[in-house]
Amino acid sequence: MIAVVEALLDRFHERTPIRAGSLIVTVFGDAVVPRGGVLSLASLHEIMRAFRISDTLVRTALSRLVSEGWFERWKVGRNSYYRLTPQGQEAFAEATRRIYADPPHEWQGSFDLLLLENAQDRNALRSELSAAGYGPLGPDLLMAAAPAAKVGPFLRLAATPADLPTARRLVEKAWPLVEIEARYRRFIDTYAGTLGALERGAGFTNLDALLVRILLIHDYRRAVLKDPLLPSQLLPRPWAGTGARSLCGTIYRTLLPAAERWIDTHAQNDLGPLPAVDETFGQRFATAEPAAELRIG
Repeated sequence: MIAVVEALLDRFHERTPIRAGSLIVTVFGDAVVPRGGVLSLASLHEIMRAFRISDTLVRTALSRLVSEGWFERWKVGRNSYYRLTPQGQEAFAEATRRIYADPPHEWQGSFDLLLLENAQDRNALRSELSAAGYGPLGPDLLMAAAPAAKVGPFLRLAATPADLPTARRLVEKAWPLVEIEARYRRFIDTYAGTLGALERGAGFTNLDALLVRILLIHDYRRAVLKDPLLPSQLLPRPWAGTGARSLCGTIYRTLLPAAERWIDTHAQNDLGPLPAVDETFGQRFATAEPAAELRIG
């Protein structure tokens, strides 16, 4: 394992407590779902050991994920297998869109407003709408740069600001852009050295490539899933999210062939090796260009 990978693993383990369940979610969402969605416990253990996470911690995390309705488990002989439940698949579909697809570029000039007056379980509702891209302007008023497809039976209004500076002031009120940008800057600081190593032709193994790819998405999603993904006209300039996305996409596309080779030769489901990736897989970070061909050591 080369030094840049060791350094990323060291940094990952500096976070306490280690959230094995969250990393398992990333493994499935990034590497398993596009290849049929089923993975053996033995294959998962092999991946997680490379992350320096014990079998005991993995089993505990999986048990919790199953009990919470995210995963289902079954056995064939002495072997255990896992896949996402329909609930988990639905959550992954939305997260996948936000992580891998290009963000919106053009703002249509108006905001979508929702009035939550008399709504039941308001905290849960605000959390759900936040994930759909809405930010709070007040206790009962939420705003989005574009209307979401499904938001419930609320009073819904369209508001057109007088000018772009007014629109940006509303955006600053509705979303913690400083905090979001700080997350992106931490991501850039963490992975700039990885891009440099790739550009210098560092000797990544197939397993190195898979580990960095998963850590990359694990850390990127911590920022992007907090981001409402506003059109560029409404954001400060320069916006760190733009650089973070470019960095993430370039590293991801560079690592992809080697990481997929490890999955081809090691990962198993209940029928044997995992199937080929689905037809949507090639669209991930589609506008990013690989930094270089990996030299596999």
